Order: sequence, then C-alpha cells, then structure tokens
Amino acid sequence: MLGSTVALAAAAPARAASTLVVCTEASPDSLNAALSTANTSFDVTEQIADRLVEMEVGGSTLKPALAESWTISEDGLRYTFKLRRGVKFHSSASFKPAREFNADDVVFTYNRMLDHSSPWYKVGGSYDMFSSFIEPALQSVTKLDDHTVVLTLKKPSASFLNALSIQSLSIQSAEYAAAMEKAGTQSRLDQQPIGTGPFQLLQYQKDSLIRFRAFREFWGAGGGMPERAAKVDNLVFSITPDPAVRLAKLQANECQIARYPNAADLKRIRTTPNLTLQEATIASTSYLAMRTDHKPFDDVRVRRALAMAIDMKSLVEAVYQGTGTPAASLVPPSMWGTNADLKPFDYDPQAAKALLAEAGLASGFSTDLWAIPVARAYMPNGRRAAEMIQADWAKIGVTAKIVSFEWGEYLRRRRMGEGDVGMSGGTWDFPDPSQMVVSLTCENMKTGRNVANWCNQVYSDLVDKAGVLSDQSQRAALYQQAQQVLHDDVPVVFFADAKAFVALRSNVQGFKLHFLGGQPFGGVSVGD
Repeated sequence: MLGSTVALAAAAPARAASTLVVCTEASPDSLNAALSTANTSFDVTEQIADRLVEMEVGGSTLKPALAESWTISEDGLRYTFKLRRGVKFHSSASFKPAREFNADDVVFTYNRMLDHSSPWYKVGGSYDMFSSFIEPALQSVTKLDDHTVVLTLKKPSASFLNALSIQSLSIQSAEYAAAMEKAGTQSRLDQQPIGTGPFQLLQYQKDSLIRFRAFREFWGAGGGMPERAAKVDNLVFSITPDPAVRLAKLQANECQIARYPNAADLKRIRTTPNLTLQEATIASTSYLAMRTDHKPFDDVRVRRALAMAIDMKSLVEAVYQGTGTPAASLVPPSMWGTNADLKPFDYDPQAAKALLAEAGLASGFSTDLWAIPVARAYMPNGRRAAEMIQADWAKIGVTAKIVSFEWGEYLRRRRMGEGDVGMSGGTWDFPDPSQMVVSLTCENMKTGRNVANWCNQVYSDLVDKAGVLSDQSQRAALYQQAQQVLHDDVPVVFFADAKAFVALRSNVQGFKLHFLGGQPFGGVSVGD
C-alpha cells in the first residue's frame, strides 16, 4: 500500500498548498468568543465554529446555519429549532469525535452559560455577551430529540433570534467537554477549541500568529452554506499591531489582506499597483466613558464641561482623516433607531470652565485618560485622539495622564472597572439597536459592559420596554427617547460615525468586508 502511494505521488505531483495570510491588529483576549466581547476573539471563533443561525457574509440577512429551520410560538416564548444532520466536528491531538453534531451540543453550549450551578459555568471566565443579550430572556433549553431543541423564554424578546448569530453563541461539542472533564483538562475546551466551521485551529502564538487549516468535511460546502467553505488550504493571522507595518507587509506580499489601515494611507493604497481597497459603512459606536460613580464625574456639570472642552471637529478631522463625521447618537445613521435630532456638543472652553467653577472645581483637577492601543474602524488612532483631548482639557485646567495596555489587558481591566475616563466602542454584531443601547443600562453594570457605571432608571426602563415590543417603529421611538436621556446626562462623549476599510492584494478573490461580528475568511482565495 505504501509503495502504491509513493508511485501515485510520483506520477501526479501534489498541488502546492495555498495559503492566505491576514495581517491583523492584536492578539485575541480569548480563543473562545463566549468569553469575550472583542472582535479579535470573534474573528477566531468565526473561522472555527458555527451558530444555530448566522448573518449573510457582508450583509444583515439572517440565514439558517446549524439549525436548518425554526418556528416561533404565537406568544413569542417558544423557539423550536430543527437541527442540521450530517455536521461533523473537528478533531485534535487530544480528541477524536465519535459522533456528529446533535442536540446535546446545543444544550451543553447554552446551559454552560445559563446554569450558574454547572461545573462548567466557572471554567474560563465570564459570558458577557450571553448575559447581556440572551440570559435576561432565556428560561430553559430542552432537547426534544437528537435533532430538535426548544429555547423557552421568560418574556418576549424582539432581538432574541438575531442575537443568536453572535460568535459568542457558537456551538461547542458536549462530547469534547466530557472528554476534557474526564481527563481533568477542562481549560482545553477554550484554549484549544474545536468546532464545526470551515477552518480548524492549529496553532496560536500570542502576539505573533494564529494558524488554521481548512476543514474539508465542513457541512456548508455541500450546499448548506457554500460561501463559507474554505477556498485555501491554510489561513494565517499575522498579528501586527502597527498599521504601517501591516501595510508594508501587504506591499511585500507577506500578507494578502491588511486590516484597519491608517486613515492617512488610504489614498496611497488606492493608487498603489497590485493593491485594492474595500470600504463599507458600518454600524459602530465610539465614545469616551466617564465613571459616573466616581468623583468628580458623578456631577453632570463636570461631565458636560469635559464634553464641551473637546474640539471634536478637529479631533475627527485629524484622527479619522475623512473616514468619519462627529457623532451625537449612540445608534449610528446606518442603523434604524438612530436619533437624528441630537447634535455633538459645541466646542466652548469658556463655558466649560464656568461649569467647572460652578461645580466647585475652578482650579481644575487631574485624571487618567485610557486610550485604546489598537486601530479600530470606530477609533483609528486612540493615542492620537487621547493626546488631542489631553491638550484640550489642559486649557480648562484639567490634567489628563494617558494610560494604555496591551489590547486583551486593556479590555480585562476596563471590564473590571479600572480607570475613571476611557475609550470604548464597538461594531454591532447583529442588526438591532439593542446591542449597544443595552450595554449602558443599569443591569449591565453587573457585567462590566457598562464601563461608565451609569445607572439612569428612565433610560433603562425605555430600553427594557423597547426590547419586548415587536413593532419596529414603536421600538425606534423608544430608543430615540433613551438616546436623548443619554445625551442630556453625558456619561459618555461620542467620537464619530465611521467607515471601515480593508486593504488587499489584487489577486485576492471572494473577500467581502463583513460589519456584523467576526470577519469570515471562508470563500476567500488567492490567485496567481
């Protein structure tokens, strides 16, 4: 048999393996998106795992995935999912699956996060996305048979089905979990994750690279979702924090896709031979959050003074380089439910100084100012933005010390409540305003997502009421009212409504810039 294999190889030389290298901006804070709120983690999980439902690549239409169909009861409290058959899990050095995907995997995945008494609940960390968008409504997950599960809600949730598409809700293998529990190596479930997705995770070197291999038994290739199937043999994330270095690697063909290019480099990319630039209007938000439970930020006059002291027009021009416009609404213009009547605060240092004096701070004060360390579509250059804010605040007597950390550490510390003033933001992971609006409710002070630690019951009640209505126009009106409350109380100061950009080699085919959650690289190939 071995001789036959060698002879065959000699007669027909194997095709050279194809590799797609993507220059990414930071290490993920977790390899399992269930434990994260960051796109660096979502990007990993998007390659290796699947949800019951998913968003179309590059769009916002919900599509069947591991659930091939579903029905919703008339009262909106019972979601019955028919599961896809013939779906295989990846294998690893420590685990070989003995069965295909079934309802046990769905029950395990959801109950790990829902059942606080489960031994798996405390493995890995917290489940912020689940606790924010799913847990408040979800009562139970029940297996009817191997290919049918029922999710029963405590109350109707208008955004529930769309929220199930978030990478944090990706389905894990119950069989893998049982094997790791038996071996006493439960942490491997998150550190060496397997899934049913188009790529299999091979290697992770923090701050260096993440290596994937095409999963040729991916269920979608046969018809369920062919656009997500791997078109290259190998996928590599080359972790490169400096956008200038990412661009240099792209030009040298060391990577074929460079994410989050410098805004100042966009014109050069458009005119460089062998490079192309993709752009998309995205649903994102970016803001400076002030800890309203800490002095002096517990005084709305101080918060308003700091907002008025920032020359936001100049900041957006310098930092976004024509890729953004000053924002005033938490929900951006690209998403329904935006409040178009809100306007950015006028730049008025004298009025800001008067407000500080009225608050008993005529001589100013000192504070830390946390700047995100990575380029994001919603914040291309956190350091530059922080320096401009620092200079503006100095004019009203406020001394700001700029603080930053590695991206995963920054996120961890912010979720733990560190820092009085810091940058936050994100892109929507599903097409419903509730995702970012909910993050600033009183309830989310518990999860760490409400980084301002701001609790305004009027705001929270409006958001909660909107969450159970089915009429989109009624929901939009409530979200608009909530954003007015947010604007008036100033726990955050918004930066810009932005566009996203990705630079590619001209021979990259099939790439679509995705603006809801993690970026898929299935369906992408590299030509000669």
